[in-house]
Amino acid sequence: MRLSLALVSVLLMPLAAAAAADATAAQSPVRILVKEPKPGEALRNNVHQAPIRGSAVADGERPAEFDVMLVIDVSGSTKQASGIDVDGDGAVGFNPQLELVEPGLYPPDMQSTDLEDTILAAEVAAAEALVGTLDPERVRVGVISFSGEMHPETGERAKWNQQDAWLDVPLTSNHQRAVTALRGIMARGPHGGTNFAAGVRLAVRELVALSGAKSSPRSGAKKVILFLTDGTPTFPIGVGSAADPGDTEAALSAARLARKAGITMNTYALGPNALTNPIAATEMARLTLGSFLAVRNPGDIISFLQGVTFANIEDVVFTNLTTREISTDVDLSPDGSFSGFVPVREGLNRVRITALASDGSSGSVEIDLVFETSDLSARELARELGRIRDRNKQLMLLLERDRIQKFRENQRKVLKFDIDDEAKEEDR
Repeated sequence: MRLSLALVSVLLMPLAAAAAADATAAQSPVRILVKEPKPGEALRNNVHQAPIRGSAVADGERPAEFDVMLVIDVSGSTKQASGIDVDGDGAVGFNPQLELVEPGLYPPDMQSTDLEDTILAAEVAAAEALVGTLDPERVRVGVISFSGEMHPETGERAKWNQQDAWLDVPLTSNHQRAVTALRGIMARGPHGGTNFAAGVRLAVRELVALSGAKSSPRSGAKKVILFLTDGTPTFPIGVGSAADPGDTEAALSAARLARKAGITMNTYALGPNALTNPIAATEMARLTLGSFLAVRNPGDIISFLQGVTFANIEDVVFTNLTTREISTDVDLSPDGSFSGFVPVREGLNRVRITALASDGSSGSVEIDLVFETSDLSARELARELGRIRDRNKQLMLLLERDRIQKFRENQRKVLKFDIDDEAKEEDR
């Protein structure tokens, strides 16, 4: 969250309250760390909303570090239309080969009337949006692209020793380098067959820092592969235009190697080609204790990828115990970082922050903050609040969020119980 320092500052809990909150978090299966507001600051704005920023994880004594490798399919089929207006120019590219159009109006090999709306464009946009949400202090990101060069006459591998996967950028805390690499992938464009195994093996080499790796090792970091594909493996066996049982077995063998290295792999199958026979993608996720997601409309990967979690945290809710208000206006990143707003009144406010883990458990911390009304402009703050609300609505529409909905309803019930208990105490 990027907010002007002149707009927001907060007085955050006395030292005794901070110690109590820390002790509560330590006993919980979910660990929550509040980064902002900072101690000794007073919140002043004219919209009675307090910004809160922090991080949560479902295991460990502190927010975990992550090494995340984005592995992106750049095979020839990714030049097909994604189904959405990726570049935002107001026109949605479509595949003229699948539509009733005037003969000769488009080239016979064109599969998207807008080259910026292809499946590859959607993959790159999704990856770039994801990188923008991650905390560079805790998350290193790397980028790998894969396909499979084909001999123009036989359709088999162009060379027996070709690599079929490329390290576009090694693991780095400089997320702008990752963004630049992603844009370079888009500039090169789609080509070749689909070698799952090559992409996964290269990712394992970099994440574990094996011989020849360009990425430096980092002990203690959770290692994650995010694998995006619009098809099924067609290499390294046989011709690159058709799937072979050996191609699938090679992919699964690479996944077993990832599992031995302690790497979790989340796989995303984009569109009908990938979903016709998703055995390789589903099994790679299962073998590595990751998750598989079918994305029927390839363009939806832009929203879906931002809904992933590798910190095992699915939702965060703020409750103002002083005003009896609950806020779900919280932006949760895959690494467990969160930023959002809670309604406040003038003076002292007691706020509870509760996080839901993927296994259904939850944890909370409580903080004290002080709010003072001010005539300071809150345009930037209001804009950020609007963005968070719009994104949450989009995720709730796209994903099956039953667990999150129940979690939020439960937080409202907890608040009601707190009120009832206080009323009983007053009656005594």
